[in-house]
Amino acid sequence: MDIRRLQDEIEAVSALYAERFGIDRVDDWLMLKLGEEVGELTQAYLSQSGRSRDRGRTEAEREQDFRSELADVLAQVLIAQRFDVDLVDEVSRKWLVRRRE
Repeated sequence: MDIRRLQDEIEAVSALYAERFGIDRVDDWLMLKLGEEVGELTQAYLSQSGRSRDRGRTEAEREQDFRSELADVLAQVLIAQRFDVDLVDEVSRKWLVRRRE
């Protein structure tokens, strides 16, 4: 699956989520949601790496929590299309240009 198609599919799921829970997905909500997801990823990482309490979760569950939170962060980043940011172009401009240095 290419990134632009993935962005479209994530956007559709996000819109359904917002409709179901009565959320107005304004720009600052999206940025705050990204921050929330990064916090949850950090918490999952600390738990998975043994630097936080395990909350009664098994090692396999903590590993899955980390993977799930990483996916949540990526999904929130991919919603950046709402800000008219072409992530493929921006990654190419900012990161992939370094291959040519």
